[in-house]
Amino acid sequence: MGARKRLVLKSLLDYSRSIAVAGEDVPGTELYKMNTRPTLAAELIAEFLGTFILILFGTGVVAMVVLFPSSAPAATIHGGYTNITLGWGLAVTMGIYVAGKISGGHLNPAVTVTLAVFRGFPWRKVVPYSVAQTAGAFFAAALVYRNYLPAFQQVDPRLERTAGVFTTFPAFPDWPQAGFLDQVIGAALLLLLVLAITDEFNAPPGANLAPAMIGLVVVAIGMSFGGMHGYPINPARDFGPRLFTALVGFKNNGLSDGPRVWWVPVVAPLLGGLVGAAVYDFGIRRFLRGQLPS
Repeated sequence: MGARKRLVLKSLLDYSRSIAVAGEDVPGTELYKMNTRPTLAAELIAEFLGTFILILFGTGVVAMVVLFPSSAPAATIHGGYTNITLGWGLAVTMGIYVAGKISGGHLNPAVTVTLAVFRGFPWRKVVPYSVAQTAGAFFAAALVYRNYLPAFQQVDPRLERTAGVFTTFPAFPDWPQAGFLDQVIGAALLLLLVLAITDEFNAPPGANLAPAMIGLVVVAIGMSFGGMHGYPINPARDFGPRLFTALVGFKNNGLSDGPRVWWVPVVAPLLGGLVGAAVYDFGIRRFLRGQLPS
């Protein structure tokens, strides 16, 4: 048997984008692999659509909870916060399944930047990926708004208190550092666990299960760290829909009206992702590098 190969992780689904994680090359496949590499345009379309699916389901579940409340104050017919955390986790899973084979299923500029710093993802793709992700989030928010327009007109006709369907806000506006720290922690947990789940030297679940596991990570982060700033942990997820709310005319949107909090879920997840990756690489991965992928 030939020498085992060590692959550089450049996406969340490297296993599904490589013919062999370990073992011998398959004769005659070199030309096939070279000719079937996705173009940058294909990768950007995949990132756009994957993030579109993510935000469609994610903001859709928030719209269900906010716009269709129970008539009984103590009832949770629509699931309340539990539904929101589960919905966002499933949204991440479905988005990665859509985009993963083509682009790696980043769906998040914090993931893209972190993979560029720690896993050799090409820097020339970082900005295009981030723009595609933000655009996908923007148009998904637009579709959710159009779908629920009658409900918005009934519940909040002046669009004064429902921008939170699409974007996030601090629980303690007078303490912006509290929301910033919360987002650093949340994104650090996300990237630490993403790298652990997809590390060929660790105990990966495999490409077909990795999106589901990452979705469960998002559920766990939402349940444990969702109160301080709504756990966006994704600059595109927050800024794309927030930009939409500003253009449509939502009041108190955090960008053009009300406290300017838009920068917190943009900057903090980028920093948090780097922190989480550094903790994983220097705390775990460096002890695995001498081992062969299983």
